[in-house]
Amino acid sequence: MKTILIIEDDSALRENTAELLELANYKVFTAPNGRIGIEVAKKQLPDIIVCDIMMPEVDGYGVLETVSLDPATTHIPFIFLSARTEHKEIRKGMDLGADDYLTKPFQEGELMSAIESRLAKAEILSQALYSASKTNQTGGDIRTLDELKGLFDDTGEMKSFVKGEIIYEKGAHSNYVYHITKGVVKCSKTEDNGKELITNLYQTHSFLGFTSFDHNIRYEETATAVEDVVLSGILKSELKDILSRNQNVSLEIMNVLTNNISEIKEQLLQMAYGSVRKKTAQTILQFARILNKKPDEPIKISRNDLASVAGIATESLIRTLSEFKKKGLIEIEGRNIRILKLHALETLE
Repeated sequence: MKTILIIEDDSALRENTAELLELANYKVFTAPNGRIGIEVAKKQLPDIIVCDIMMPEVDGYGVLETVSLDPATTHIPFIFLSARTEHKEIRKGMDLGADDYLTKPFQEGELMSAIESRLAKAEILSQALYSASKTNQTGGDIRTLDELKGLFDDTGEMKSFVKGEIIYEKGAHSNYVYHITKGVVKCSKTEDNGKELITNLYQTHSFLGFTSFDHNIRYEETATAVEDVVLSGILKSELKDILSRNQNVSLEIMNVLTNNISEIKEQLLQMAYGSVRKKTAQTILQFARILNKKPDEPIKISRNDLASVAGIATESLIRTLSEFKKKGLIEIEGRNIRILKLHALETLE
């Protein structure tokens, strides 16, 4: 019999929901506030948690953060219940690691469907991880970076984001490392004056979200989808365990991170010492490479993003693009940029 913990301060809703789930053959635990809910979760280790957001003592966000940081409860699927329907509230809950978000009032079928699907997914992931563990025990360890990427895609938590949507924000807890299955992601920081600086671009098949294997560390930059993106995420605690058993893969990961640092250093040197024309040219080429575009294919990218990567004012970038167009180096069609003379851009000083 599967167990469910309901954390809800509305006694009538809590009791009615518990009765509904008990009739569906679930064993139900209840808690009237977040503090008690955390205690029950750690003691009973339920198969799934259904939690209100607005509660006394500890709100739902605090409950999710606490159970996510505890190795004994971090794997438990978590569903938010809330009367808040604003997109930013739903996005906040999902960014913190919630598996689903139901708005009040909800239909009986909606709740049952959410619980059943999350329990089924948890079971599938559990079996996959068990199989992977058994494979490792018999000597079939993950040997290459490609095999690690395959593990991400086979067993990871899949998330989709549309173009322009924030994947995670600066200051959010970095509990997951992601593999980009599809799309391109930019990471950026915003200065006090509101100016954005893009610190890195990540393309399909790259890893995203490496910070530290410390659960409590927070992201130091914001990640945004440059185009529609699909990610597969694995908890850092699980990835740490995988890498500890596979030295060769750990070394490959270190090489990837070292290359990322080298690219960032090169970008900083270009921003510091390169001319505006060279910065603009190199940034166009960088986006073409990241977006996997051939020279004759149009690159659709905002002027603000180009300027942020180049480290120059948007107005300066636009003037330089106009100069490149007049010289026949590029072609501009609306927001699209097409490279006409690749070698000339590569050698521009």
